[in-house]
This record gives sequence, C-alpha cells and structure tokens, in this order.
Amino acid sequence: MPALPVTVLVPLKPLAEAKTRLRGAEADHEGLVLDLARRTVHAVRAATGVARVYVVTRDDTAARELRGCGAEILHDSGRDLNHALSRAAALLNGVGRLAALPADLPALRPDELARALVEAGPDRAFVPDAAGVGTVLLVSAVGGRLEPRFGPGSATAHELSGARRLAGDWPTLRRDVDTAEDLAAVRAWGLPYARPAA
Repeated sequence: MPALPVTVLVPLKPLAEAKTRLRGAEADHEGLVLDLARRTVHAVRAATGVARVYVVTRDDTAARELRGCGAEILHDSGRDLNHALSRAAALLNGVGRLAALPADLPALRPDELARALVEAGPDRAFVPDAAGVGTVLLVSAVGGRLEPRFGPGSATAHELSGARRLAGDWPTLRRDVDTAEDLAAVRAWGLPYARPAA
C-alpha cells in the first residue's frame, strides 16, 4: 500500500547553536552541521510519499543553502523546537498530513523513510532513534495535529501522548548524529562526506 502523501518539516537551529555535543568533531562546526542538514534534506526529498519539504529555521545561511537543495523555508519563530514545529504546522494548516524529522540524519536512505511512512498508515505515529529514547520521525494522523514532544525522553513522551511506536528495521532512519561517536558510526558505513566544491 502506498504511503499517504506527507509534508515534512525539518527544524534546524542557527548553525552556531546547533549540535553542541558535536563541537570539536571537525574544525568547521557550522559547515558540518550544514552538511548533515543538506544530506538529510536530499534524502527526504527523494523518498516516495513525501510531497514537500520545509526547513524551519531562522539561520539565513542555512535557509539559502537548503533552499538550493529543493527545500522550502519557514521562519523559526518559536520559543523552542516543539513550539517552532507547532507554529510551522499551524501555518501549513490545510496542506494535508504532516511529519517532523530532525536535520541530522545524513545516512538516511529514502526507501527506509518511505517504508516507515507506509507502516504509519493513517495513524499518528513515531519512529524512535537507535537508542530507543529519542524520536527521529513523527507523523500526524490523517486529519489530526502533529503534537510534537521532541526533547529528552521524546519516544516515551510521544507514546504517552497517543502516538503509535513503529519498530521497523530502518537503521539509517534511526541513526541521528548527536556525538562524535554517532558521526564515526555513519562514516563507517562508507558515506562520501566530502563537501561540495566552493
């Protein structure tokens, strides 16, 4: 059964503030953060079942670069991640089904995201991260609200809020990059991490 089309929201903090636990992993921290986001957006756009991709950010450099990857941009005017996503969802009221996915899934295979969207069916559902604690994908129910609960322990928070936990074998979807160890893990899969030529 094909996935119901979704519009995906990808939140991204200002590059200088994002991924603080990765600071020091590379000399160009902001370049690394942007590279993770760029790869994520490319993969999401290529996934069957994704209608549109919006990056939610207030960083002008990220907005310009990710618009060049085919994303549309919504200004981040929220107090925090969940507020920003909720405000973005409200602005897109009427576009249909929504999903939220972090900007740090550089190894993401489009087919894994597509399969997760199929598995969600018409329900509000989520995919936990590799540790089973965080959330790498939240999908609204058909005709329902997104109701994001991202943050520490978000997998439990989303489950308690009524979202259905999806437990498919989607290693690249579930592997977000928070630490140098996470970065090493995705690079060990043989990712071409060279940045585009200037």
